Amino acid sequence: MTDINPAMGVPPKPEGSPSYTAPGAQPFISSPTNRIAGKRRWLGLPSKMTGRAKTGTGSNPASPRGGSQGRGSLRIAWYWAAAAAVLFLIGGLVLGATLPDPKKSKEFIALQSEKDGVSADLVKLQSRYNTLNSSISGRESTISTKESAITVRESAVKAAEENVKKREEAVTAAEKTKAANTIREGTWTVGKDIEPGTYRTASDVSGSCYWGIYRTGSNGSDIVDNDIVTGGRPSVTLSAGQDFKSSRCGSWTKQ
Repeated sequence: MTDINPAMGVPPKPEGSPSYTAPGAQPFISSPTNRIAGKRRWLGLPSKMTGRAKTGTGSNPASPRGGSQGRGSLRIAWYWAAAAAVLFLIGGLVLGATLPDPKKSKEFIALQSEKDGVSADLVKLQSRYNTLNSSISGRESTISTKESAITVRESAVKAAEENVKKREEAVTAAEKTKAANTIREGTWTVGKDIEPGTYRTASDVSGSCYWGIYRTGSNGSDIVDNDIVTGGRPSVTLSAGQDFKSSRCGSWTKQ
């Protein structure tokens, strides 16, 4: 006991707390472990296991309510989880069996039929395209061949035209030369109208062919030479500064 001053009038505090023990029951010993167990029972929680065997199996015989109660709760929870999984699986199977097949619906069948029709049209169009493309390729090849032939012909025609042009130019030059070397009916001044040289009639003359050579500017009064021919092919030699007159003799050609 703790000594307290009696002069204060306070009785001394007895050692230890009084305890009540029911008849035939073991006395209750207040300890931290017992107080915690009491609070758990008051809250409705299972009592905490007081101990396990060192081997890890079973529970302490002194605490029969610890390990068996925890394992029982775990078994119940596992049973509920297994039952929920089985129900979920069965529900999925039933739902899958009861749902209609979307491929058998009218909408799907109509779309599939439309797709088949479009695919068939596509095949026809592709075949038509291939035929047209082949025909176009053949026509283009034929056109290319014809164009090549036309090009060759145009080149030949152009060459022929150039040859004709050259011939015409040659003929024109020859005609000009011939014209320059030919004397027809009339009076001509040598060196101006006709070239000097020897000239002869192109054919035999008949009747009375008159030719005369005069000094230029004498108006036919200064006769250099003249003659009247009734046959054959007469010839004359002309020089610059002279006039030549031909009548009924035909054409004269320079020799």
